[in-house]
Amino acid sequence: MFKKLFTLFKIGRKLSTSGATSSIYEIYNPPITIKILFFIIGFSFNGKKNNENLSSGAKLCNALQSMGTTFIKLGQFLATRPDIIGENIAKELEKLQDKLPPFDLEEAKNILRTELEKENFDKITSFSNPIAAASIAQVHFAKIKDSSGNEKEVAIKILRPKIEKIFNEELDALMLLAYMVQSLIKKTKRLKLVEIVQLLREITNVEMDLRFEAAAANELYENTKNDIGFKVPKIYWNQTGKKVLCLEKVEGISIREVENLKSQNIDIKKLSRDIIQHFLRHAVRDGFFHADMHQGNLFITKDGNIVPVDFGIMGRLDKNNRKYLAEILYGFIKRDYKKVAEVHFMAGLVPKNVSKDEFAQALRSIGEPIFGQSVKNISGGKLLSQLFEITEKFNMQTQIQLLLLQKTMVVVEGVARKLDPDTNIWMISKPVLENWLREIKDPINEASKVITEASEVLKRLPDLPNIMDKANDVMSLIAEGKFNPNTFAYRSLKEEELKLELMRNKILGGVLVLVIIVLIVFK
Repeated sequence: MFKKLFTLFKIGRKLSTSGATSSIYEIYNPPITIKILFFIIGFSFNGKKNNENLSSGAKLCNALQSMGTTFIKLGQFLATRPDIIGENIAKELEKLQDKLPPFDLEEAKNILRTELEKENFDKITSFSNPIAAASIAQVHFAKIKDSSGNEKEVAIKILRPKIEKIFNEELDALMLLAYMVQSLIKKTKRLKLVEIVQLLREITNVEMDLRFEAAAANELYENTKNDIGFKVPKIYWNQTGKKVLCLEKVEGISIREVENLKSQNIDIKKLSRDIIQHFLRHAVRDGFFHADMHQGNLFITKDGNIVPVDFGIMGRLDKNNRKYLAEILYGFIKRDYKKVAEVHFMAGLVPKNVSKDEFAQALRSIGEPIFGQSVKNISGGKLLSQLFEITEKFNMQTQIQLLLLQKTMVVVEGVARKLDPDTNIWMISKPVLENWLREIKDPINEASKVITEASEVLKRLPDLPNIMDKANDVMSLIAEGKFNPNTFAYRSLKEEELKLELMRNKILGGVLVLVIIVLIVFK
């Protein structure tokens, strides 16, 4: 417990002594109790003297970078939202995306030797210095020989040494913080903060096995190979392992280099529309989308194709959620707030005892200010604030499976705005949503769905005796009063919450002891 508590203490002290608290106050004016906490931990709001000449954005960037992977990823997200944090701070945070210090070249080669069989390692004929270094891995250019002896230009991604251990320690501290907030501030319980951190842990543990990233890239390639204007690099499986990913070298310009793109006669306005439409198409059509589409992960070819890289974080939506998502977004576009309200109720997003008319009215208060305006005149921060107020008022539960989608939509909108400030995400989304809703309601597709579902039932018929036996066992447990439906589905999360509850019982004493020690040491 004390290790996690000390990690939280170090986070607060790093923010305070770096002067990053001034950046936080520019973005969000916290309650006086939080300011007092920063004062106790950092002993000043102004930070160290050698930071006085740095901008607020530079101070925050340095603080997040020094605090590790989790906070670097937070900074990457904020960099795409200048409407929330301001242009100057956003510009500084862009440095977190792919310009971090690399690890040693020889260490990278040793990881390659360890991960790959000698035959596959020997096919790497050249290996460059790092060309990009991010929070979890770094990238090198190389050449490999194929089965015919021809050389192929590739990019090789290699995980940072010991990154999995470091990341899990940071997540342990954040899990404790989430539980403390959720326990002490009852209104936050509906946000399911502990479950969110647990989901982040699961996502990042997958991200740190590059074989899963290779599989994700391959699946996205298969889904989008016929999409005009979107190109996923090819995977080279023989040079890919748990800590190494080898893929086709991308020949393109970073999407953040707007002036360079214009000099190549790339249509910036079209590119802004395309990035939004491709993302939506993948989400609602395929239920599988790139969930880390910040500027550092997107390149543009000379033909105007969008080429994504870094497939460590991907999102999925089941058929029902895809349908609900499309109906809700399309309802906002058509300004049919009663329809949007009905979909929320059908999806179980709102408690049944809520007034449908009142909820529709609340949705109208979000939707109406959007229409007739360009994106640059809409405050993303105010819209998010309104949404949280409405969800609190109607006691809506946070839908974990949609969090990644919501986060990615915000990031994609931010990237589009960088290209064209007049981009209107609602009007650009309309044709994609119309086409998909038309397809799923088509009689032929409905008939196909019925046939598919019937086929699945027939496949399961041989398992019917086993299913009946299991049902009988469950009925016996119910009769004896021993059945708990949550026992298996949430076992890992329940165990996590139990450990956190034990920690909470000791937390106040721990905080007091830690503060006393620090006051003595730093006096």
